[in-house]
Amino acid sequence: MSPNPIAETVASLMPGARTELAELVAFKSVADFDQFPKSESEGAANWVADALRAEGFQDVALLDTPDGTQSVYGFLPGPEGAPTVLLYAHYDVQPPLDESAWVTPPFELTEREDGRWYGRGAADCKGGVLMHLLAVRALKANGGVPVNVKVIAEGSEEQGTGGLERYAEQHPELLKADTIVIGDAGNFRVGLPTATSTLRGMTLVRVQVDTLGGNLHSGQFGGAAPDALAALVRVLDSLRAEDGSTTVDGLAGDAAWDGLQYDEGQFRKDAKVIDGVELIGSGTVADRIWARPAVTVLGIDCPPVVGATPSVQAGARALISLRVPPGIDAVEATKLLVAHIESHTPWGARVQVEQIGQGQAFRANTGSPAYAAMTEAMSVAYDGQEMQYAGQGGSIPLCNTLASLYPEAEILLIGLSEPEAQIHAVNESVSPQELERLSVAEALFLQKYAVI
Repeated sequence: MSPNPIAETVASLMPGARTELAELVAFKSVADFDQFPKSESEGAANWVADALRAEGFQDVALLDTPDGTQSVYGFLPGPEGAPTVLLYAHYDVQPPLDESAWVTPPFELTEREDGRWYGRGAADCKGGVLMHLLAVRALKANGGVPVNVKVIAEGSEEQGTGGLERYAEQHPELLKADTIVIGDAGNFRVGLPTATSTLRGMTLVRVQVDTLGGNLHSGQFGGAAPDALAALVRVLDSLRAEDGSTTVDGLAGDAAWDGLQYDEGQFRKDAKVIDGVELIGSGTVADRIWARPAVTVLGIDCPPVVGATPSVQAGARALISLRVPPGIDAVEATKLLVAHIESHTPWGARVQVEQIGQGQAFRANTGSPAYAAMTEAMSVAYDGQEMQYAGQGGSIPLCNTLASLYPEAEILLIGLSEPEAQIHAVNESVSPQELERLSVAEALFLQKYAVI
């Protein structure tokens, strides 16, 4: 990184940032209070609030959102007449999954031999909270913050329960800004400055299939008694074509991605695909993960192998996610998914489909002045490299809410979730070099945006 005052300041702040990120990662802030204590999320929220107060933010508040979680808000005034920039991140995290598969404890930030910092939320998105703090601190140390800054740290993004979206709709002036920086995306790969220009939306449904009044002995009744688990398997199989492409009746699945392409060999490496196992779907990798719908079976409730009895199952349940690209309405996609499941349930089995989450897809206006400022800032932070545009298969439901509430606002997506970060998987990590460079880029962006 070329020497400049902002970069030098951020470099000097990195040891302290590591300590702070360790403190934040230590909170088991999974916003599923059936699995993790609510006090863990509350502790993380208070940590963020205290950090904002320490930097001089005003009106710092823990917002009680309709889904029972808290988002953290703060406002740092800039010069009179300056534009307002909203900085977004979330402090809630995914569950750690199989803790025994972690090389180091998931809620203990640990630096390993490769230099990366490992821990749940290190990249997604507690590292994003630190990125915003570092950018503000660097500006304060170099002449002051030249814009009005609002910060919002969400408490339930990973659950998709819509708490902050509903709160923002009920309090539309709170998050109003000229530009919004969503710090929950990531570079295409480490060292390549990238802005995310599209996000797939999503719908999440729970499917219950019932066939019998109770389980039956498979030797006595098997062969004629309808098996609910087998019926559910048929339903789930109907959602994919022979090549693995998503097939939901009536849902288009042939769009193409015209931006940065994803080399298939590199994708296999990033996704840790086992040798000899084929990728699924058709078209380019970028088509499949950024431009087309994708269904995933997230979980199935049925008897585990250990302890299973010779029974015909009376009921079975699954959780299904459907990612939808820009150009497809998530509400319409949900209707098509539900209709597909109902029509493909065999043997007259009773099926109930419950929607438990939904978010629209997003497409950014990359020709805006804010993107021009970010392009310049990224170039400085990454030693002259040109910023690239990529899609993201994941969804950030708040983006469309903000775009709807503030249609004149420019929305940019950057962040720390590059492929090596393994977000949502075991052994999630963040590159400290990426944290440093992106903090520099964000600070420079705020400087450049102030004079546009």
